[in-house]
Amino acid sequence: MTLRGYGRLIAAALLLAVCLPLWAIARLTGGEQRWNSRFLRMAGWLLGLRTRTDGWRAEGGVLIVANHVSWLDILALGGAMPCRFVAKAEIGRWPVIGRLARIGRTVFVARDRRSGARAQADAVTEALGDSLPLVLFAEGGTGDGRTLGAFRPALFISAIEAGAAVQPVAIDYGPDRARLAWPSGQSFGPEAKRLLNRRGTVPVTLRFLPPLDSRTLDRKALAALSHAAVRDALS
Repeated sequence: MTLRGYGRLIAAALLLAVCLPLWAIARLTGGEQRWNSRFLRMAGWLLGLRTRTDGWRAEGGVLIVANHVSWLDILALGGAMPCRFVAKAEIGRWPVIGRLARIGRTVFVARDRRSGARAQADAVTEALGDSLPLVLFAEGGTGDGRTLGAFRPALFISAIEAGAAVQPVAIDYGPDRARLAWPSGQSFGPEAKRLLNRRGTVPVTLRFLPPLDSRTLDRKALAALSHAAVRDALS
C-alpha cells in the first residue's frame, strides 16, 4: 500500500467513525438511509470519485438496473441518492463491508442457487414495497469494462409482482472503464488496494435512462430492453 492509499483508507475510517453515531441518531427518526447516502458520497469523494448525474431519476420503490464495473459503483450510486442494493449473499459475511451492507439494508441473494430462486425474488419484491429505489447490478457480477454482459432476467419478475417501474442506469467511467474494471477472479482486498493507490480522480457519469413499465412487459423483455438502453448509453 502506498502513502496515498493509506491516507485515503485512514480518512475513510475517520469518516465512518464520525458517521456511525450520527446514523444511530438518525435511525430513531427514520432518516438513516439519508445518512447512508451521505456517508457513501463523502467516502467516494475521499477516494477520488467525482460523480455527475445525467437524466431524470425516478422516485420511490423503483428497480434500478445498472451495469457493474467496480466496487466504486456502489459509492457512486449510493452517494447520488438514498437507495438499497441487491448483493450476493457472501458479501454479507465479509468483515466490515458486510456489516456496512447490512446497515444499508442490502438485500442478499444466493444467485448461484437455483433452488432458492423463489425466495430471492420474494425478498426483492418485498424490498420494492419500500419507498426507496432498489439497485440491481443485472449482469450478476462485474464486467471487463469493455463489453456489457447479458442482463439476467430472473429478478426482474420482482418488479412485475411489486408493480414497480424499472429504470436502467448506465454507469459510465468514460475512457477509464477498462482500467477501473474489477479483474475476474480478483479478491476484494487486492482490488481495493489497487484503487486506493490510484493517482488522481475518477470521473463517473450516472446516466438515468427512461423508466420501463413493468405492467406491460414480461421479465425477459424488461431485461432485454434495459440491457439495450444501457448498452446504447455507454456507446
